[in-house]
Amino acid sequence: MIAIDGAGTLVTGASSGIGRATALRLARRGARLAVAARRRELLESLADEITAEGLLRPVVLVADLAQRGAAHALAQAAMEGLGDVDILVNNAGGGVGGAMHAVGDGDAGREAFEVNYWSPLALLQDLVPPMRRRGRGAVVDVTSMAQVIAWPGFGAYAATKAAFALATRTMQTELYGSGVHVIEVIPGPVDTAVQGETRLLPGIERMLATSPLGKPEELAALIVRALERGRHRVIYPRRNAFAFVLPGIARRYIHRLATRSNAALDASRREELLGTVVRSGSMGDPQAREARESWERAHARR
Repeated sequence: MIAIDGAGTLVTGASSGIGRATALRLARRGARLAVAARRRELLESLADEITAEGLLRPVVLVADLAQRGAAHALAQAAMEGLGDVDILVNNAGGGVGGAMHAVGDGDAGREAFEVNYWSPLALLQDLVPPMRRRGRGAVVDVTSMAQVIAWPGFGAYAATKAAFALATRTMQTELYGSGVHVIEVIPGPVDTAVQGETRLLPGIERMLATSPLGKPEELAALIVRALERGRHRVIYPRRNAFAFVLPGIARRYIHRLATRSNAALDASRREELLGTVVRSGSMGDPQAREARESWERAHARR
């Protein structure tokens, strides 16, 4: 079990979606928060909401984790603002859309790996050793169900999450008995702004229809429960556990869906998709940003 009340806690990607919901839930459990993301105005809004509930105002840290070195600077700022960082929630994420040969080793693909893999590892490098010396702490790594599937135009992003997932499971073994608890959170489709840009991929609606769309608040509650009960894995929505446990079957099923979707495209549209690379995320290309913003407008919570 992890004592959340009074624990210095860094949550990355806290400006929206799963990160924001998790930060709120942790604050209500008494955590001393530092919240990080690229958009200061959204972080300040989150801090205002937490303060309005009579809770301790979070430390607001603006960081672009797509930039090499930003994670080390963030770790230092979090330690300066909180003292000990007892809980790290590695939630920040970004992506890239495009065929594997189009993404290649270009800037968009490398940025996706920086956000989804290298920056979380940099935070671990700085924050886990002090946890080990104290003999207590927790790491929450948000990976993705994308680690077990392969959809056209989705492969580079999926590879970043698969790499992070394997690193997380390795760390669980390495830190066994150290007092540092590691949780892997594996979301399937969740009602966040990323759903807007995900749906730019032709035919992916057919895949997304195989799983219910989860709610970030429900996932946040499961993350906090996992911390409090010492669990090692959270899969949400729960129906996705089948794909995680039996990935071979899931991949064959997704392959059939994808090939049928591709076959339905005309030749010019298929060629266009094979040659296009789109940066996703809140600081992504205009097409992706507009898709995110449209989703947010259409699914705004009052």
